[in-house]
Amino acid sequence: MLRLDDVDAVLFDLDGTLYTPSGPVPGAVEVVRTLKARGRAVRFVTNTTSRSRATLAERLRGMGFPAEVHEIYSPPWAAGAFLRARGARAYLLVPPGAGEDLAGVPTDEEHPDYVVIGDLGEAWTFERLNHAFRLILERGARLIGLGRTRYWQAADGLRLDVGPFVAALEEATGQRALILGKPDPAFFETVLRDLGLPADRVVMVGDDIAADIAGAQQVGIRGVLVQTGKFRPADLERGVRPWAVLPSVAELLEQ
Repeated sequence: MLRLDDVDAVLFDLDGTLYTPSGPVPGAVEVVRTLKARGRAVRFVTNTTSRSRATLAERLRGMGFPAEVHEIYSPPWAAGAFLRARGARAYLLVPPGAGEDLAGVPTDEEHPDYVVIGDLGEAWTFERLNHAFRLILERGARLIGLGRTRYWQAADGLRLDVGPFVAALEEATGQRALILGKPDPAFFETVLRDLGLPADRVVMVGDDIAADIAGAQQVGIRGVLVQTGKFRPADLERGVRPWAVLPSVAELLEQ
């Protein structure tokens, strides 16, 4: 049976774990509220690039989740901090909603220090991807990927996420991207550092066997896989062994 007696903090993925396109996963709000009431630290660790941290916090509160901006860790926030600290110029291929977390980063479409790739969805074009390719290969820009998520569960079915586009640019340029998001170990280590907790006192709950579970396990965080969102039975045959597999996040406190 799954026990949380030795757990001081729980990290939650958002889309597909706490909510889906139809709204909050039944019981999810109660789980987050109960954990906080019991004194557990809660953090929201997402690869969403379409919204700023402030917007995500507002959306979560609108669904009933107790969420504060500082509790949210996202790739645009990580990229903004990284680029501002270096005074770096960037060619940003990110959704407009991520702009708030990237405020203060100088943009440059011709001679950037970094090309930053987020989930543009249907806004992707060959011209945009090819321009990024040229900036990296011909003008020496470095590549930053806002996570490496392969796909996500949209209202109309599965959709490609940022990972395949990062992989395309890596293949074409021969350059390995700097990943600021799940499943990169440094992303999870940032959360642990801010919490001030050892990895073995923390649990990650998510629907992505690679980004959430394998990513967390790389730094010693236990991973709980939920069978909502993008989960497919074949995920359990990919060589990653979660600490637990639950029908949904609502079962987290019932085990």
